[in-house]
Amino acid sequence: MQRTYMAKPSNTEVKWYVVDAKGKTLGRLASEIATILKGKHRPTYTPHIDMGDHVIVINAERVVLTGKKLDQKHRYWHSGYPGGIKSVDYRTLMEKHPERAVMYAVKGMLPKNKLGAKMLRKLRVYRGEEHPHQAQKPEEFVLGE
Repeated sequence: MQRTYMAKPSNTEVKWYVVDAKGKTLGRLASEIATILKGKHRPTYTPHIDMGDHVIVINAERVVLTGKKLDQKHRYWHSGYPGGIKSVDYRTLMEKHPERAVMYAVKGMLPKNKLGAKMLRKLRVYRGEEHPHQAQKPEEFVLGE
């Protein structure tokens, strides 16, 4: 009888990757990042264990939204009070907080549970070229491999 391999959290070696968002489409970038955070790029992927690696995204302000999404796409949230729906269009969001736009896109592609929250904590997004994680010796990750 063949036994199914189940990875253990102690057996996984965690890596750090740097992803350059310059000129990349937001959704396609987010799906690739979500794959790394989930650990689906590994042959030992196990769904109920956090197998993912840490991801550093640089140049978040240079991510591209195609078509009329900058003006027509909105980010909605609720304050918790009656009539407390709030929204911001992506043009304003990209001007003020481009790192949040990338974070929200990736968050929507992760599991909606405690494991997804743990995966999201491994994502760091920065507006420019610089990041404070040189000590972790991150590797360059080329998207679309």
